[in-house]
Amino acid sequence: MQVGILGSGTVGQSLGIGFAQLGHEVKIGTREPQSEKLRPWLAKAGKKASTGSFEETTRFADLAVLATLWSGTEAALELAGPGNLARKVVVDVTNPLVFEPNQPPRLGIGFTDSGGEQVQRWLPSSKVVKAFNTVGNAHMVNPAFPGGPPDMFICGNDASAKQVVAGICKSFGWGVVDAGGIEGSRLLEPMCMLWIHHGLQIGSWDHAFKLLHK
Repeated sequence: MQVGILGSGTVGQSLGIGFAQLGHEVKIGTREPQSEKLRPWLAKAGKKASTGSFEETTRFADLAVLATLWSGTEAALELAGPGNLARKVVVDVTNPLVFEPNQPPRLGIGFTDSGGEQVQRWLPSSKVVKAFNTVGNAHMVNPAFPGGPPDMFICGNDASAKQVVAGICKSFGWGVVDAGGIEGSRLLEPMCMLWIHHGLQIGSWDHAFKLLHK
């Protein structure tokens, strides 16, 4: 599979390594494809990894991963060309976080809308699935915790797309919990805030969620 990742930060790079380790071709899309900061990632990801513009990446992709900062998400999708993502599965890893000086991040969208729903509106012909937004990049691939594999919560409107993303999550070492349609992002994005606030309280980012059944 050809995986296009929109966003060259630590989240996109971590997921890109995971896909490359599974044998997929991976291209990171960025405004600066020749940036020196991506050279270590290219070396680690191997021969099947490359970089390109946002548009080149969406044309390349069989499946796309949206891993941009929220403030730049709409602009990145405009540069990428929504038509290039038509009928494709798009894994939305974003959270609509607002950063202000000397304050912890907060959600900029909530209650009656969500970032995931906004992404689906920006990409009306794509199959958007929210995933990987409730854990830090260090544990997105092969998470190892004493209590066993944690759970990745996903949501989206297309059942077949969610099956594809669930398979990716499982191949990365996660259990999977289906949170329903894309409006489930209204629940999953606040889970990111819970993850952040817990990390701030304990001074560590080595935690994840698991749903327990009796």
